[in-house]
Amino acid sequence: MKYKKISSYSYNLHIIKTDKFKTVTVKINFKRKVNKEEITKRNMIINMLCDSTEKLGTKRLMTIETENLYDLYYRGMNYISGKYNVMGFDITFLNEEYTEKGMLDKSIKFLSDLIFNPNIEKTRTGIKFNEDSFKLAYNLLKDDIMSSKENPDKYSKTRCLENMEPDSIISYRSCGYIEDLEKLNSKDLYKYYTTILNSDIIDIFVIGNVNERHIKKVIEDNFSNIKTLKKPSESHFIKARRTRFLPKTIIEKQKINQSKLVLGYKIDKMSDFELRYVLNVYSYILGGGPDSKLFKNVREKNSLCYYISSVGVPLNSILTINAGINKEDLKKTLSLIKREVYNMKKGKFSNDDIIKAKITYVNSLKELEDDPESLISLYAGIEYLNSDDIDTRFLKINKVTKKDVMNLAKKIHLDIIYLLEGETNGEE
Repeated sequence: MKYKKISSYSYNLHIIKTDKFKTVTVKINFKRKVNKEEITKRNMIINMLCDSTEKLGTKRLMTIETENLYDLYYRGMNYISGKYNVMGFDITFLNEEYTEKGMLDKSIKFLSDLIFNPNIEKTRTGIKFNEDSFKLAYNLLKDDIMSSKENPDKYSKTRCLENMEPDSIISYRSCGYIEDLEKLNSKDLYKYYTTILNSDIIDIFVIGNVNERHIKKVIEDNFSNIKTLKKPSESHFIKARRTRFLPKTIIEKQKINQSKLVLGYKIDKMSDFELRYVLNVYSYILGGGPDSKLFKNVREKNSLCYYISSVGVPLNSILTINAGINKEDLKKTLSLIKREVYNMKKGKFSNDDIIKAKITYVNSLKELEDDPESLISLYAGIEYLNSDDIDTRFLKINKVTKKDVMNLAKKIHLDIIYLLEGETNGEE
């Protein structure tokens, strides 16, 4: 595998040349600092551009065209990465070695049209998105936002973070907000779309068995209308705010069987090594799988949870513990969780626990190499987060010691206890 980064005045092109896959994947990312009021707009843009183009005015015509391109797959996605909002579009298609000559050019032209030639209407007062496509995109996003509220697991995690820091980026809902959606119209959305093309930081990733010189020219030809001047990116990482002296407790009720418990922890100033490596080991030992302390001692030995796990989020300097419980078991469950977190500070875990955590981390890295999208995410992490490459990660994870884990454990403080309380008990 060979990687090369080519910088132009308007975007970065990342070429990952490998003969491991029969496909070629091309991804273009647009990113800018997170603005809460823009999250819904960016999700709408994704829905609009993936629905139709100026030439292919319906979803049916889009489907026919992808079939003509040997079942080309395309998608768009919008997510929050620390301080930044990243909106991405990608396509995956068979290398023309397995189809016919010229299919790479045609496939990338499809992606270019998807982004730069949307389905629009020109009126006396200006340009707007096609109204029929706008309505479809609107209803699709509305359903998505509503479904996130109806999912108890997602809802409880979201509400925990919203109560943890109501005015912080970590509390923002990546799917958007109904109140912002209701303010949108096709004309204003089109105006916002033009600001994305003119002011976002843009990166293009290509992975597959491609000719570097040819792919560079095809990208230049198809993305020449990107005129924005490339801007430097700041760090994505968010530093934790001061933890409450006493953790805040929030209880909400919902008509569900299983109660959802989410504990939010803030992590004091972590070193680069701690946030990239030690936190992974800590979180795995505490609640990363069936061998974890939480799983064995809270779920198995005491039969208190239907599930329990911990997740470290280094970008946001937080850690969460999530559990499904019976509402009557809240007090005892909390007590046992707190004991396990305290035991991590005291080093009540073995070197075998550390070895298992490292093996799991290494295996997950190896799995990245078997998937084009995961490899793109890896190189996006190097570009956006200053992450290490795979070989460096293999070396550094093995340097994590028991003392490192204990030192990090002392920096982790409970900030909020959130319970989405069900009406009855029982597994859902």
